[in-house]
Amino acid sequence: MKAKFVPVYFQSAQDPDFVNQLAKLKTQLVEEADFLAPVALGDKLPDTDGVIFPQMLGDAYRKLDQLRALPQPLMVITSEFGTVSMWDWEIVSYLRTKGVKSIAPNSLEKTRQACRAFALRRQLRHSKFLVYQDSPASEGGNQDDIFKRFYWWEPECLDAMHQKYGIEIVKKSFKGLAAEAKSIPDAEAETVWKTRESKTPIRNLSKRAVLSAVKIYMLVKRDLDGDSDIIAAGINCLNESRFSETTPCLAWNLLFEDRRMVWGCEADLVSMLTEVLVAKTLDTPFMMTNLYPFLMGNAALHHEHIPNFPPVESDPDNYILAAHCGYLGVVPQSFSTQWTLGEKVLAIVDDNASALDARLPEGKITLVKLIPPFDRMTVVEGDLPFYAQFPGSHCLNGAVIQVPDGRRFVDEVISHHYIVTTGHNLSALEMVSKIFDLDCVTIK
Repeated sequence: MKAKFVPVYFQSAQDPDFVNQLAKLKTQLVEEADFLAPVALGDKLPDTDGVIFPQMLGDAYRKLDQLRALPQPLMVITSEFGTVSMWDWEIVSYLRTKGVKSIAPNSLEKTRQACRAFALRRQLRHSKFLVYQDSPASEGGNQDDIFKRFYWWEPECLDAMHQKYGIEIVKKSFKGLAAEAKSIPDAEAETVWKTRESKTPIRNLSKRAVLSAVKIYMLVKRDLDGDSDIIAAGINCLNESRFSETTPCLAWNLLFEDRRMVWGCEADLVSMLTEVLVAKTLDTPFMMTNLYPFLMGNAALHHEHIPNFPPVESDPDNYILAAHCGYLGVVPQSFSTQWTLGEKVLAIVDDNASALDARLPEGKITLVKLIPPFDRMTVVEGDLPFYAQFPGSHCLNGAVIQVPDGRRFVDEVISHHYIVTTGHNLSALEMVSKIFDLDCVTIK
């Protein structure tokens, strides 16, 4: 989906500078944006995702009322390189002081990210998240005492997502999905697996375990094929794991590689929404994992069944161990430096289940998570210097993450689930936050 913009001009749509810059933008943003006919500032606008100024003039200082009346934030892309022109910094700064929100990217990639964000803002209004669950955190589930504390199960969460973005949550039975998966003949799953086997490394898994994972993929794919409005899917795979002989990790990997479908471990809707914002705007590798700050001491060590945190070169208080289901978590193959489908680690899932042992690249990373009721986003830039292995534990291959201020992070952390993205992305996320009317809360 492309963003739909109306170019706005101050004096004339025939001004050579306006005409030339608009022509350049149509070429530079051909994959990200469609441009409607130009409209004079103050005239009525057609239906649009936003307005774009290919040219800025000093008239802006004297036309505040007309600028305030435009859909916010304004896109100011006035240089031939697909960025804001340096000569327009004064105007953009002035407008911001007067309450006129604007996006003025300093790189063509950020301009493209902004366009994708405007397009996503419209797409979400008729989008759906699919979740497989029956009675989450109810009597009889696994670790109900933990899962009943999570906001994503609450009706308030669903209502807030719908009110803010228009997203509809579609619920289907995990118990029914698992039962139907078991009824699929092995021969059918074998046929699907043969198309994937050569590109899917496996370790210590029986043929039954592999085919069980493939059957979940087949059924979720069928449900997704039946509704093109679904842009993210999740399963309450741990809390209600008693229903299934396998886990959906392979399915999420294959569905992302097939169609860039965003997944949600444990059907965490808040993480799914955060991932959608990242995946469809920044276009950078991302994944969801659990965070275990070293400052949490025994509370974290006990949960991961490890005797100590790994040694680090500087202040241990500024480090976090990231691990989920025995490894780093569900990392798509296209994002990974190492990737294997291996045996399950957690006792909470069936012995026939599987898990992904995968790694993101070492180096700069950014942690990000939306804060309910979805009016804020928390962002932390850090580094991933190495991976740590603890044989016989629940962390056979976890990532060690360094953050600028571990004490402040622990004080302000909003969930044990965070989204890890590669690179330092604060600047881009601040821009995306403006488009979605979010406050960007940074932990430095």
